[in-house]
Amino acid sequence: MNQDNVTAMDIARSLPGILKRFPTIAKGYYYYSIRDVNKPLTLGTLIESNAERHCDRPAILFENRSITWGDFNSWSNRIAGYFQSQGLKKGDTIALFMENRPEFLAVLAGAAKIGVACAMLNTSQKGKVLEHSANLVDPKMIVVGEELVAAFDDIKGSLHLDHPTPFLFLADTNTLGTFGEAPSGYANMAQPVSTFASANPVLSDPPRAGDTAIYLFTSGTTGLPKAAPGSHTKFLKAYGGFGLMSLSMKPDDVFYCTLPLYHGTGLVVCWGAVLAGGSAFALRRKFSASAFWSDVRHYDATVFGYIGELCRYLLNQPASDQDRNHRLTRMLGNGLRPSIWAEFKNRFGIATISELYASSEGNIGFSNFLNQDNTVGLSTAPYKLVKFHDGTRDPIRDDQGFMQKVQKGDPGLLIGEITKKWSFEGYTQKDATEKSILRDAFKNGDAWFNTGDVLKEIGFRHLQFVDRMGDTFRWKGENVSTNEVENIIDGSGVVEEAIVYGVEIPKTNGKAGMVTLVPNSDSFDINKLLTYMQENLPAYAVPVFVRITNAIEKTGTFKYRKVDIQKAGYSLDRYGEDVFAWLPKTKEYTLLTPELVSDIDSGEFRF
Repeated sequence: MNQDNVTAMDIARSLPGILKRFPTIAKGYYYYSIRDVNKPLTLGTLIESNAERHCDRPAILFENRSITWGDFNSWSNRIAGYFQSQGLKKGDTIALFMENRPEFLAVLAGAAKIGVACAMLNTSQKGKVLEHSANLVDPKMIVVGEELVAAFDDIKGSLHLDHPTPFLFLADTNTLGTFGEAPSGYANMAQPVSTFASANPVLSDPPRAGDTAIYLFTSGTTGLPKAAPGSHTKFLKAYGGFGLMSLSMKPDDVFYCTLPLYHGTGLVVCWGAVLAGGSAFALRRKFSASAFWSDVRHYDATVFGYIGELCRYLLNQPASDQDRNHRLTRMLGNGLRPSIWAEFKNRFGIATISELYASSEGNIGFSNFLNQDNTVGLSTAPYKLVKFHDGTRDPIRDDQGFMQKVQKGDPGLLIGEITKKWSFEGYTQKDATEKSILRDAFKNGDAWFNTGDVLKEIGFRHLQFVDRMGDTFRWKGENVSTNEVENIIDGSGVVEEAIVYGVEIPKTNGKAGMVTLVPNSDSFDINKLLTYMQENLPAYAVPVFVRITNAIEKTGTFKYRKVDIQKAGYSLDRYGEDVFAWLPKTKEYTLLTPELVSDIDSGEFRF
């Protein structure tokens, strides 16, 4: 486990910068702390404020398009008028199925202005999973981008929406000037939108901060997705906490985002930060490691949004004398592993890494606004780190039925107290919401949100991510952290990607470690990796099995589909992949054959 600590000297070094930014931090804390659900401060009013203050400055940059705050506000107002003409009203829901492009944000903004929530359908979903997601939120209408019509057509006939024209189409073009032609069964919304007034809507009952603005979906890698409602206050938290307190965003900043906007990090965190500065949001449809730095230079970006794996892909690109030829100084996101933190920061010359911890449905978040290394930062929300049963999401309770806090520095299950100020919005499914709530934790009647994540305090209330529950398994009577093993393998320098998990071997106790990896060269030597792991890991944590592949499947938010790989275990059923085993009483990995697999399954080897 990473042993980094935040010390008094680290905090002291950050103070001059904090004092210099104090007015911005104080303003940010005001927005971050807003809990008045009736306050008329919403996503729509934030956009309107930027249109007033920064009318002619760019709000969105995309390919060859540049849209100012004034034009973006007018566009969203026309969309709001169109939705009103279709009978939509405050409290209704629509769904959006579209790749990253300006139309995505304009539809969301237009809906938000009249109190209509927008459900962000995952563009990587298809078939029954997509159908399930769409039905979860009971939308009145669904807006489909031309780029995804084929995928949507597969489920369109099985959806029964309560609207005379439920399916809306937006051409894959600049719909501010070119409307395109809608396929059969869809209404083309771009042309009628252009006819509505561009002034801010005047409503007798405008939306409020506590109203639902969006629905975000879980990835569904361990089952069917769940829909998590997000109020306008989530954007206010991102506006204040990330945009002002962490990044001090300004109008001349350009935030480059390749993360999918159907995900909370891309939409709420990154765009929320942009809103705070009246900055420009430079979008790309999908992340490309090879095009990343040329895009950064093209847009003259100063900030970018990341997921940890994105940073790994950039590090895996060949080193270049252009690695620091850019204006990027800050990055905002989550999941950057300690094993590559310093390397990334030093190679590309990034001064500020604003690592965060949050979840779409959760009531607690952390932000590294003091710019300390290897930490998710601080939180003002009430939380505790508690003891838990190994390999589960379940906290340990004492003889009186109460939970137990861990010692400072020890890993613990993170739970966030549910209060009026720190509410838990949960999921659309009540049973799923209830399963995430821990009751009577420290006293009768209290309630806490179970994050399912293990973190540890590393000094001055700074936490470091340790593991996601379920990613810890028990082998040889010891607990093995997949995150820890992955970090060690990362440091070997011979692997491009690696994902670690536990697999069952018949007639053994616990789960044996297994890694699926992508080598970074044709000269990869698996037994050199074994030697390296033996030198850096306890014997029980060294993976018993290794699967070598050319690519590891991921979701659209760069999360590994670990469940699918884990189900395959050490079988030889996956085409083009080799599986090795560190067999008992041997010193090297052995390439598995059907005969050896049969021997393992029958208990011939005593692991």
